[in-house]
Formats: sequence, C-alpha cells, structure tokens
Amino acid sequence: MSQSAKASQPLVVAGTSYQSRLLVGTGKYKDMNETRQAIEASGAEIVTFAVRRSNIGQNPDEPNLLEVVSPDKYTLLPNTAACYTAQDAVRTCKLARELLDGHDLVKLEVLGDEKTLFPDIKQTLIAAEELIADGFKVMVYTSDDLIIAKELEAMGCVAVMPLAAPIGSGLGVRNPYNIRFIVEELNVPVLVDAGVGTASDAAIAMELGCDGILMNTAIAAAQDPVLMASAMKKAVEAGREAFFAGRMPKKQYASASSPLDGTFF
Repeated sequence: MSQSAKASQPLVVAGTSYQSRLLVGTGKYKDMNETRQAIEASGAEIVTFAVRRSNIGQNPDEPNLLEVVSPDKYTLLPNTAACYTAQDAVRTCKLARELLDGHDLVKLEVLGDEKTLFPDIKQTLIAAEELIADGFKVMVYTSDDLIIAKELEAMGCVAVMPLAAPIGSGLGVRNPYNIRFIVEELNVPVLVDAGVGTASDAAIAMELGCDGILMNTAIAAAQDPVLMASAMKKAVEAGREAFFAGRMPKKQYASASSPLDGTFF
C-alpha cells in the first residue's frame, strides 16, 4: 500500500470507520447555534459532551443538545468530565446509556486534581475495568505514561487518549517523545486529548503519528470558533499526510534547493 493510500485510511474505533480524525466537544460556546456551526465546520463525525453538564433529555424545559448534535448524523461520545472517583464515572456512564437507549461508546476521564485536571490513574483503571466488564466501549483519557497506556489497551479500552498538556491550557504538545512512544507501541487508536491550542499544534500531534485528536476549548475559545474549527480540520488532515510523507532530515547547515554542481556560468 502506498503512503498516500495509508494516509487516506479511515479511523476505526470499536469497529466503526470514520473519515474524519478530528473529534470535537460541545462545551464553552456562546450558544447552541455557534455549537452547531463549529461542529459542522470541523467535519467531525464523533462529538463528545459532558453528561453532567449537558441536557440530553433529562431536563425537558431546557434546550436539548440532541437538537443540535443529532444521533442520526453524529456518533455521540458521552464523557465523564467533572468526575473525581471511579464510582462517579461509572454511574455517569450508566446514566448516559440509559438516556441514549443503550449507547455503549463512552469517553472515560477520572480527574485527580482541580488545578491541572490531570487524570487520577488509579481511579481510571478501576473505572475502565468495571465499565468494560459491563459491556461499555471505553475511550480513555490518561497521562502520557507508556506503561499505563499499554495496561489500558490490554484491559480492553478501544482507544487510548493521552494528554499533550493540561486540559484547556492551549499549551500545545509539551511531551512529543512520550506521545510518540505510545503511538509506536499500541495497536488501538491513540488520540491526543487536551492541550491543543491552535492549528499548528494539531498538525504537530498528527505528525507524531497520532490516529486523531479530540479538542473543545481550542475551538470554542477562539475569537472566531467556526473559522478555527475549519482550520483544525485542515491541520489534522495536513499533519496526517505529512506523517506518511516523511519529513526531510534535519541538518545543521544550509543545503541549496538548486545545487550548483554541473551549472554553466
């Protein structure tokens, strides 16, 4: 298979294929209309939302997120944002499954620190094990620790999602070597989750060989979220193509684009 063909392969998560490798969230937008426009501009096919912060039918008198993000058009990815224990995360996933008529694909995140929003790995492992045993397909937010990533894969998580920097920080990929180690060792999809701030960050993450990127704040907090969503779509595509194209070697000194050898003067 040519490198070009490899670059155009779909993202496969839990047996389902997706053309887009950009996953987006629904929080922090000014209103539902901006949410809808940004998601459409991103080209995303998987859309995540915080079960604890979103109305998906449990509050009939409030705007329903499903009117903007239709399950007929998108794959919904309920997440356990704001959960700090395995028990709370498992309960939240079960609530989402009940509200969404048996939906079993979830994004697990169990936080351990309010300031950094770093994951609590012990609680994450406990929750992942319980959810998988209960039939959930778990995409898991985790640290950039290769050993933990391999354990989550062995446990049965359908995707491993290491942070590139703290959630919502926009600092970009602060740990490229750790991310690359995880990409090289795992067989399930590896998606950067947290830290991307602009399009160049997304391209860098994809150039490391990541299978995709999940982001929310980088789009929603931009001055023009819809335009940034469009930029992120292109950056993810460009970064993936660059990864398979193979960058030129870095050199200490200049190398003329048009060599002088054989030139007539």
